[in-house]
Amino acid sequence: MKVLICDSTDQSALDAIAAVGIEVVNRPDITPDELMQDLAEFDGMVVRSRTKVRVPLIDVATNLKVIVRGGVGLDNIDVDYAKSKGIEVLNTPAAASDSVAELAVGYLFSLARRIPAMTKSMKDGKWEKKAFKGTEIAGKTLGLVGFGRIGQATGKRANALGMEVIFYRRTPTQVDYAEQVSLDDLLTKSDYISLHVPYTPETHNIIDAGALAKMKDGSYIINCGRGGTIDEDALYDAISSGKIAGAALDVFAKEPSKGHKLFTLDQVIGSPHVGSATKEGQGRVGSEVAEKVIGFFK
Repeated sequence: MKVLICDSTDQSALDAIAAVGIEVVNRPDITPDELMQDLAEFDGMVVRSRTKVRVPLIDVATNLKVIVRGGVGLDNIDVDYAKSKGIEVLNTPAAASDSVAELAVGYLFSLARRIPAMTKSMKDGKWEKKAFKGTEIAGKTLGLVGFGRIGQATGKRANALGMEVIFYRRTPTQVDYAEQVSLDDLLTKSDYISLHVPYTPETHNIIDAGALAKMKDGSYIINCGRGGTIDEDALYDAISSGKIAGAALDVFAKEPSKGHKLFTLDQVIGSPHVGSATKEGQGRVGSEVAEKVIGFFK
């Protein structure tokens, strides 16, 4: 069996796969054109978020038996079409949950205390002590749109910090640290909203102009989930008008996102889709990738 590693994956995972006799070809910078030319010779492939596995690529992958996605989201893979061709699609949903949750909580503090703006001011040689009055997050309400592994991990941390946690999820769910509410209730009650939903036709722009209008004046929004779940033009307008106090974004509708107009606003902070990019998280992703590949071929 021969497996192509299409994106950066922990070396220990590659060693573990090779140790059971599976041939590993590590090409983390492979281009889409090269994939189209070479994929037919492989029985399996490992991808992260960079590599897109769409219908034309699946059509040329005549020997492919399994796609393993290192991470949670499968929106970069045409899953149904792959399965219709007899190709199994697996992911590693639990490995990076804590890493993403910690980034979301870090953004809570950054927005509340304006940490990036204060840092820039200091680097500019200023001492603007009276310009940066922040707020506490304890006693505030955090609304979680989506309540899977990452949403739950975020909620537990926020509850431990003294926040009131509410969440919206279609499936009835009971936990002792958060209350399930309707989406409308979440929008109107939350001081902070954090998105943790996959990107699907149902979640496309789930936070649109109408949803933003329902949110509390002066509230904040965080997205460490998936791009395309917030109407970015509507968010720009809502922040520009003062309706929304600020936003922290790790994911975007189009990535890489360079020169986005949202980042012309001082109230917006962000990162280049690094939610799972911790040493510990990447190690767990690699371990789970190896388990999935080995388990499938065994």
